[in-house]
Amino acid sequence: MACPKLLLSCLLLQLMFFFLVPEVAQGHGLKVGFYQKACPNAEAIVKEVIGQVLSIDPSLSGPILRLHFHDCFVRGCEGSVLLDSPTYQSEKYAIRKLGLRGYQEIDRVKTALEKACPGIVSCADILALVTREIVVATGGLFYDVETGRRDGYVSILEEARRDLIPPSTNITTLKADFAKRGLSAKDLVVLSGGHTIGNSHCAAFSNRLYNFTGKGDADPTLDSNYIARLKLSCKPNDQTTLVEMDPGSARTFDIKYFDLILKRRGLFTSDAALLDDKQTKAYLDFQIKTGGSTFFKDFGVSMVKMGRIGVLTKTAGEVRKVCTKVN
Repeated sequence: MACPKLLLSCLLLQLMFFFLVPEVAQGHGLKVGFYQKACPNAEAIVKEVIGQVLSIDPSLSGPILRLHFHDCFVRGCEGSVLLDSPTYQSEKYAIRKLGLRGYQEIDRVKTALEKACPGIVSCADILALVTREIVVATGGLFYDVETGRRDGYVSILEEARRDLIPPSTNITTLKADFAKRGLSAKDLVVLSGGHTIGNSHCAAFSNRLYNFTGKGDADPTLDSNYIARLKLSCKPNDQTTLVEMDPGSARTFDIKYFDLILKRRGLFTSDAALLDDKQTKAYLDFQIKTGGSTFFKDFGVSMVKMGRIGVLTKTAGEVRKVCTKVN
């Protein structure tokens, strides 16, 4: 398609289009070491602050880990989960996120980075880097994190309610929801392994104990002995009590949660659902049989893939000075 008489004008218009259209894509513009020149100590600063945080309160490892997950699954990995709202209408106030903590700790990381390199490191990248440090600090493997994300301007409570995958989801919906974000069935089971650390409110799974089909019954796919143990902690309509997702190992990044799923002791319906698919179950079986031979490496690979969802890069978005509010 040429326009001979106006060739120069055509070229100029194409260039304008290229530079003005925001880049919102699956990882375009991200790279390992993005801050190497502009803020060479960025990753070291993140590691130092998170080390201090976990030395004071190791129970924060699970909640902080999940911040990145929740951020990426709503609007993409652009820091919207961190934004405040004077009317409590941002993502962090969504019902499914009431169990998340660690916002102040993310602020601590941002403050340290702003002191070292003002206006350089985005809040979205902080979430990705912090997640890696949580994994490593709790026993997982180091993996390279792609950076270069910029922060979004919008955070909407209803979008979080709509887009977050609830713990009651079946395998068909799980696979479909992951697929539309560019994640495979393998990514689904690998990332579910993140439940190896942290706690859950009873409300997230109490229907499996007391009213699974609406008739006051328990989930028949959940081990009966485990049901009895959970009922000791979680009474009907309990909205506040926390239980370990990986009992006895909830602060260690390992494969024990996969073993629990195979023993029908996965806490959520979405965990039990991994037994309903040949590929995800085969992955569980293989990791238990081989002592997690590939899981730790696989987790890093899947986290990098997840971290590419709907990113803002180059001229799109901004780099927030404070993670809780737009500039």
